Amino acid sequence: MLTDQILTTLTARDKPIKKSDAGGLHIIVMPNGKKRWRLAYRFDGKQKTFYGGE
Repeated sequence: MLTDQILTTLTARDKPIKKSDAGGLHIIVMPNGKKRWRLAYRFDGKQKTFYGGE
């Protein structure tokens, strides 16, 4: 589970960091410090990913 405490302690490193919950939602912390939300799901039997806006 992604909690507020986990999200606030994530810091940038030399490679992207990915933290996930059990439902397909994950956050990626880029080396420049930006955080991006993504949602993995299946549609018509195929894996898809929804990328949140900026």
